[in-house]
Amino acid sequence: MLACLLVVAVPAKASETIQDVLQNTPVTSFFPDADRWEAVGGGQPIHAAKEQEKTVGYAFLNTDFVGAVGYSGKPIVVLVALDANGQIVNAKLVHHAEPIVLSGIPEQKIVDFIEGYRGTDILKMAREKGGEPPPVDIVSGATVTVMVIDDSIKRASVRVAKILGLAGMTADDPTERIKRTLILKDDEIYDWDTLVGNGSVRRLHLSLGDINKGFRAHGNAKAIARPEKGKPEGTYIDLYVASLAVPEIARSLLGKFEYRNYEKRIQEGQNAFLIMGRGQYSFRGSGYVRGGIFDRIQIVQDGETIRFIDRFYKNLGRIEAENAPRFDEVGLFYTPPDTVFNPADPWQLQLLVQRAVGALEKVFIAYDISYQLPDAYVKVTAPQVAAQPVVSTRTAEEIAASNALWQRIWMQKLPEIGILIGAITLLTLVFFVQNQIVRRTILTDRLRIAFLLFTLFWIGFYAQAQLSVVNVLVFANALLTDFQWQFFLMEPLIFILWCSVAVSLLFWGRGAFCGWLCPFGALQELLNKLARRVGIKQVTVPWWLHERLWPIKYIIFLALLGVSVYSLHLAETLSEIEPFRTSIVLRFMRGWPYLLFVFSLLAAGLFIERFYCRYLCPLGAALAIPGKLAMFNWLKRYNNCGDPCQKCAQDCMVQAIDPQGNINPNECLYCLNCQQLYYDKDVCPVVIHALAKARKSDPKANATVADGDSQYRRPRRLNQPRPFE
Repeated sequence: MLACLLVVAVPAKASETIQDVLQNTPVTSFFPDADRWEAVGGGQPIHAAKEQEKTVGYAFLNTDFVGAVGYSGKPIVVLVALDANGQIVNAKLVHHAEPIVLSGIPEQKIVDFIEGYRGTDILKMAREKGGEPPPVDIVSGATVTVMVIDDSIKRASVRVAKILGLAGMTADDPTERIKRTLILKDDEIYDWDTLVGNGSVRRLHLSLGDINKGFRAHGNAKAIARPEKGKPEGTYIDLYVASLAVPEIARSLLGKFEYRNYEKRIQEGQNAFLIMGRGQYSFRGSGYVRGGIFDRIQIVQDGETIRFIDRFYKNLGRIEAENAPRFDEVGLFYTPPDTVFNPADPWQLQLLVQRAVGALEKVFIAYDISYQLPDAYVKVTAPQVAAQPVVSTRTAEEIAASNALWQRIWMQKLPEIGILIGAITLLTLVFFVQNQIVRRTILTDRLRIAFLLFTLFWIGFYAQAQLSVVNVLVFANALLTDFQWQFFLMEPLIFILWCSVAVSLLFWGRGAFCGWLCPFGALQELLNKLARRVGIKQVTVPWWLHERLWPIKYIIFLALLGVSVYSLHLAETLSEIEPFRTSIVLRFMRGWPYLLFVFSLLAAGLFIERFYCRYLCPLGAALAIPGKLAMFNWLKRYNNCGDPCQKCAQDCMVQAIDPQGNINPNECLYCLNCQQLYYDKDVCPVVIHALAKARKSDPKANATVADGDSQYRRPRRLNQPRPFE
């Protein structure tokens, strides 16, 4: 069961506290005049920067106050420093495990993005403007990642300011004593003009001239050089938004029938918004199709940001209010059930406008629509009791957020999950009936090639489900730190593959994964088959040398495991000895040193089949160790195997059969080639001798037996290239 948990990285935050981080962060790097860090007390994970007895600023981790879970399912940890006026002195990346970043975007870009918050009056932005776009350009290709960073820095800064009473943001702030509640009227049906006129529907109209002016003010030269074409007064986007918290507004906009659906759909704790747009710019964009997240719009209230996902979205064709204009896009958006939002309080819809300035580079600016329900729908009162101290619910919130996130990801990937489970089921059936399948040589060879192609192109290049030794290292460290189920479920395909590995280790050892489900292994084998087909001569490694080389991968694995105990980050860096990230995850789009390393391994594999698997793969070594627990021996052998017959040993792709004919389960990739030979009446001396003996006793009958499967098989001699079919 434990092997099922070898999935994805566990949050590195498990062993990182503000105390740990500040031990390696000189106070003068944030506050030049300060002389020490000092805990503020009260059980809060905040440290003050002291200049003698004077407090000049504060430092904290964003993840101690808000969730900051990115695509990886693990927190993006940022150290933030505020001065006494609520201004960010600096912010530094502490740790992340984002696949978007690890998969090709230089980490320095993320570091620079975070440090771009230096000097930002984050509290003014959050309180007066309801949230702003990041103060620096969003990193192209990692939009959601940096938006998570931006969101967590803002929200954590606001919460810390309220705890510390910075910039007047205290529990005694008059704006916080005011309480607004809804008046749920459901008496009238209003037309479009009335809804716009009384403020139930708010509008943002941007012309082409407005957008060009906005990018000129932004100051990016590349963006300025690519203005929107057309007349300046032409419409870029005409955007409308409405809260559906009041039945009168919702019924007027949705109409009778859609309102019934809305009442059935909305759950307790949810809020809903209607967003409508027309013009050449789409507020939905296409990013949500790939990632499930609408990254061009968000709701901001009191420094808290709400983003929408496809699970809580419905596309509507039109607005039912009388005299409503036609829109290109009408979207009904719901907040997640556990979202903290008061529809009676003011809020903002923020629109993120992007402009491409290169093949892979974009620049972003943001515009807001301020929204407040009409006074007729809001009751304003002042509470009679003093505000209670804020009780941290971070743990419950993060658990709920983690559960919601992995469940959403699984729902989004149901088709891919079904395909992968189907493929694993097919492979399992093949193994269980292998004695019948291997008798049909052509069928077996074609099945194997087809499965390798599926593994390389679907599991590898498309699904990006390449397992790594890093998963093993992180799991080992998780057992010593903070083991959490939620984060192991963030990558459903990886989780399923690891669970299949856990089961297959008991039945077939590591060969089921390494020989059939590893994308890089499939790449090596397919390239070697092509090499054989074009006549590249194969190199046979002498047995005495081979048995001294294959332990290298075990040494590499044990070294990485030992380093991971000291520093998991260093072990992850050293794990680049695995070519998987460069070849499979990044599809060879990486710097030349990485490409040179990968192509060297693949080139060696053209002459020595599965060269990397044989001698260098630490993941294979990691799987071989628990593979010793295999309870079954499915590979059949004759007494004559190895003495005197050496045919299977000579034809084994990774030389897993020793000169005595014994199969080393630690090295076997379960390609089933030796089992094909076991039944081959044209190659195996034992079978040939048995058939010859049978023919002598009954030539006619045995001729029929010998030729019975000829339509499924064809003779194949050892030491000849295995055909690429």
